[in-house]
Amino acid sequence: MPKSPTRLTVALVASTAAVASLTAVYVSQRQGDRPVPAARAALAATASTHDVSRQQNYARAAKAYHVPESVLLAVSYLESGWNTNAGHPSVSAGYGPMHLVDGTLTRAVRGIENGTGDPRGQGGRPIAAPAADPAKHYASQTLQQAARRTGISVTRLRTDPAANIVGGAALLAAYQRALHHPLSQNPAAWHDAIAAYGAASSGASTTASSLRTGDQWFADQVFSVMRSGASRTTDDGQGMRLAAQPTLRAPAHANRQSSEVDCPASLDCSWVPAPYVQLDPNDSTKYGNHDISDRPRTTRIKYIVIHDTEATYDQSLQLAQDKTYLAWNYTIRSADGAVAQHLRAKDIGWHAGNWYVNTTSIGVEHEGVLAQGGTWYTEAMYRSSAQLVRHLAAEYGIPLDRAHILGHDMVPGQTTSAVAQMHVDPGPYWDWAHYFALMGKPLKGTAKAGSSGLVMIRPEYATNNVPYTGCDKSGSSTPCPQHGSSAVVLRMAPSESAPLVKDVAMHPANGGTATMDVADMGAHAATGQRYLVAGRQGDWTAIWYLGQRAWFHDPASAPVSVPVHGLVAVPRKGVTSVPVYGWPFPEASAYPKNVPVQQISALPYQFTTGQGYPVGGGNRSQYYYAKTFNLNEHVMVRGKTAYYQIQIGHRVGYVKTSDVSLRAK
Repeated sequence: MPKSPTRLTVALVASTAAVASLTAVYVSQRQGDRPVPAARAALAATASTHDVSRQQNYARAAKAYHVPESVLLAVSYLESGWNTNAGHPSVSAGYGPMHLVDGTLTRAVRGIENGTGDPRGQGGRPIAAPAADPAKHYASQTLQQAARRTGISVTRLRTDPAANIVGGAALLAAYQRALHHPLSQNPAAWHDAIAAYGAASSGASTTASSLRTGDQWFADQVFSVMRSGASRTTDDGQGMRLAAQPTLRAPAHANRQSSEVDCPASLDCSWVPAPYVQLDPNDSTKYGNHDISDRPRTTRIKYIVIHDTEATYDQSLQLAQDKTYLAWNYTIRSADGAVAQHLRAKDIGWHAGNWYVNTTSIGVEHEGVLAQGGTWYTEAMYRSSAQLVRHLAAEYGIPLDRAHILGHDMVPGQTTSAVAQMHVDPGPYWDWAHYFALMGKPLKGTAKAGSSGLVMIRPEYATNNVPYTGCDKSGSSTPCPQHGSSAVVLRMAPSESAPLVKDVAMHPANGGTATMDVADMGAHAATGQRYLVAGRQGDWTAIWYLGQRAWFHDPASAPVSVPVHGLVAVPRKGVTSVPVYGWPFPEASAYPKNVPVQQISALPYQFTTGQGYPVGGGNRSQYYYAKTFNLNEHVMVRGKTAYYQIQIGHRVGYVKTSDVSLRAK
């Protein structure tokens, strides 16, 4: 249960309107909506940024608003990594180095994520639309608040990094005053204002507990950055440095983590439970919004699936608590990394669109909307998520690699007809290399050049600009903003003018022809995924992908792949073509009489002699029969047929061990 509110939550008024109305608390302390003298001084100092470094921008804004420079730098680092992202918004509508949120951007949803398939992945059990439309906008408007406090236009705050920094400094100072704290130069005195900044950037919360817990974690992480220090070159070439303050300590505060949650001690997680309800008292097959189970006793937890919500944090929590809809295990808020848990690991969420993956995975949703101009995720969310996933992986024995930490876009369809309906989140703007580095498992080469025929996709995210389309609207031909990406483009020949490789299941109507739409993963390979080399020509490398050679630009001067060792599945002697499946089904004889036999259906991908696909582990065939509200009617069916998981294309697939042999590379 939530603990007692702290001084900060009392000051913020623990309600869903608290953060949105925070400006009103200190309205008497500002000069109407006109810029205060400090804002005018800061504006003058940043009027011409051509001869002023980014480091100086922070120093001048901090001085003008009497904010410790280290506080301003550390807050900005947790929001954006000091990047500007060329004035493009984050996936949660935040702009610039200070992640000032424009809550007027529409985020209308009728459901979560960006696919049309059944998230249960069982077939014959359609999910109803949510009971009610959630709110259609972000509650936060810190961009507009900063404009009112500084007199800087909204447009300039979005696009001018120096102005954005001034806006962030103005808000920090305002929150400090609102909490009746002095504008001290001691960073330790700013803990509550930092927490308030995280809360305001996140928008109003649906529960007081999630507001309290996430904000304190954000402030503690800011203090961690100040203690350790940081230095890096930003995405626009600015050298930045925050000196370490190893003796700095955050003010003591109680750990308010609910006893219900499964999170690392360093995270303050809130318990926002999903309902398990029989919807029709006369029909036990009609229920929501997840399945009760007893994992890992019933089935091993093998995967963690990374999602983005395609909705705001508040919308997502509303949907997870809708008894007629569906639930997943965790939701992480963008601006401050707040974590809400909805299901215990023992129970099965309906999130992946593949019933086998659902029964063997934990689903982690991240606030974000891919196809409305958003091109980046916040550092606070990356760090929070990395801590959570590292904790869960250790607890359940899940390897920290790309064969087990899956993007939702890697989950296969169970049948051919399901492939085109599968989801594509978190998308090509999720920085997998940075994410794994935060988990302490950096994605790097494990073989010497020329010693292995296996490669891992590993472009430099910041400079890997892929010409996607459709960020304004899925299917649109409008170019996306230029931005770094975790994926590489695959073509049918070693030429930029060659057609994209085909995905016959994802694009059945046009012969498999893929597109450059940001939501079309049919011709892309992503960071951390492994493939067998199928040829090299000049600056190009070919890999085996969906039964065909797929070429990507891989110059020695700027390689986007690294050599690795591993196991590869090849056709067994006498097998001319290896079928690929969407899950490891048991054989028909394994089913008891009271459980319907699930028909084994191969996907339209096959591979032949001469091809090979990296193995991500072995899988015993199983089917967890759970189509009623009553747990005692659930049955685990285990077969004798064994499978290997392989990286067949952008998504994984499964092949029978009897069809393949393994080769070490």
